[in-house]
Amino acid sequence: MHAVVVAGARPNFVKAKPVLDALESTGMRTSFVHTGQHYDEAMSGVFFADLDLRAPDHHLAAGSGSHAVQTAAVMTSFETLLGRLRPDLVVVFGDVNSTLACALVAAKAGVRAAHVEAGLRSGDRSMPEEINRIVTDRLCDDLFATSPEAVEHLLREGVPSEQVHLVGNVMVDTLLARREDALARPILADLGLRPGGYGLLTLHRPANVDDPATLTGLLGALGEIATRCPLVFPAHPRTAAQLADRLPAGIRLLGPVGYLDSIALQAGARLVLTDSGGIQEESTVLGVPCLTLRDTTERPLTVTEGTNRVVGRDPAVVIAAAREALEHPPPPRRPALWDGHAAERIAAVLARTLPVSAPPAGNSGESGPISPLTRTR
Repeated sequence: MHAVVVAGARPNFVKAKPVLDALESTGMRTSFVHTGQHYDEAMSGVFFADLDLRAPDHHLAAGSGSHAVQTAAVMTSFETLLGRLRPDLVVVFGDVNSTLACALVAAKAGVRAAHVEAGLRSGDRSMPEEINRIVTDRLCDDLFATSPEAVEHLLREGVPSEQVHLVGNVMVDTLLARREDALARPILADLGLRPGGYGLLTLHRPANVDDPATLTGLLGALGEIATRCPLVFPAHPRTAAQLADRLPAGIRLLGPVGYLDSIALQAGARLVLTDSGGIQEESTVLGVPCLTLRDTTERPLTVTEGTNRVVGRDPAVVIAAAREALEHPPPPRRPALWDGHAAERIAAVLARTLPVSAPPAGNSGESGPISPLTRTR
């Protein structure tokens, strides 16, 4: 059997690594496709080294552009590649434009498609990612969910239960596998930071960085927080350019950092402030208090079973929440299935449900169907 595994942005690489390894462990052949949505060394290349991720077998070089331009570029290139490879399965991750584009091409080509991290919903359709999630889940045949809430979303939307599989979080698989390597990184010493002596800030969503009034309010709140806990801010070049000399004292701007350095900075932080979905999950696994600077989250499990709190963008609310988190941090806790074995569960489901003529070598002792909503480990 032949699976095409597609990644285009940095969070996708983190998720693709354990899935590629797990699929290959079942005897499945894989082709790894990089769409080129994140294409420069700082935003993409360094992740391959940090993750010990093999070089892509195919690179679509989609590049940047508007949502329509980027999605169309990926679709055009991937359609040609899919026709040449003729795989049995396409695997996509998350909610970026590459995810939607490749799921749509696979669906129209009649190729079975699997969505890893399915069923996440923020309820906010002003987020492009929310549209990508909804459409991708309607197109794919196998939907692998990280949480019971994600399963419930899919079932309420009318997805047949046999297509839905509760498997856990593949991003956690990678974090747990690479945690010790991350903690050994010298970035804290290089920056003159001590564990617990700083906060970590990340901002990149247009709702936060493109609206002048919102950004001004957030910067004022963050400046106030920085008087109590200095903040370090690894920023995408686009975000850094928009901030241009506007950062208050106490906030230290950094360039983009690789995966291992990002984990090291999170693990050493006293507090994380972010609008990133992935960092909500990673900070929960690391046991670090997290404040999400958005009105909604598609990852509510990080709130109900983690260390995250969604605080919105009102400066007074953000300042009060930060003060509370610094003085009374929530206890560390982690969702049950976020245990480092999600990719194994995904591979087991696919090995049993893809139409193969013979069981993969080495799996003769595993037989019988997996209930799609059963926790398998």
